[in-house]
Amino acid sequence: MPVLGVTDIGRAAAFWTAALHLDVSPPWHSETWRTLSHRGGMVPALGLMRSASLPEPRPRLHLDLFTDTAEEQRREVRRLVGLGARVVDGDLYPPEPDFVVLADPEDNLFCVVDLSDAPSGGDERPADRPRLLDESRTPDPP
Repeated sequence: MPVLGVTDIGRAAAFWTAALHLDVSPPWHSETWRTLSHRGGMVPALGLMRSASLPEPRPRLHLDLFTDTAEEQRREVRRLVGLGARVVDGDLYPPEPDFVVLADPEDNLFCVVDLSDAPSGGDERPADRPRLLDESRTPDPP
């Protein structure tokens, strides 16, 4: 399970539960820790740990959220920005990236990737490829 270091556990939990359609797991809840689990179960998906260190400006490890099309990617970026993320410009990105880099409210970087344009993408998503985004819960943009 990936763990993000954060300074404000409550703010981070509010953002990531909404962003990834997760719930806070009461058994793993303290002033310095939150475990976020998939809805309807106790399967841990993401840990949040209080940290005094600053986020890395170019983290080697980060979360990627997958979308199937460029339009879905645009909708998801708008939704996440509406939840408190911000788009991050980068000087090391390729000329036409298949990803958009965002920072959560704690400044942890993550990407929203358009798999239809990714090197491993294609016209159709394989049935066995897992989804990180729950399309049924992603509202259309305003």
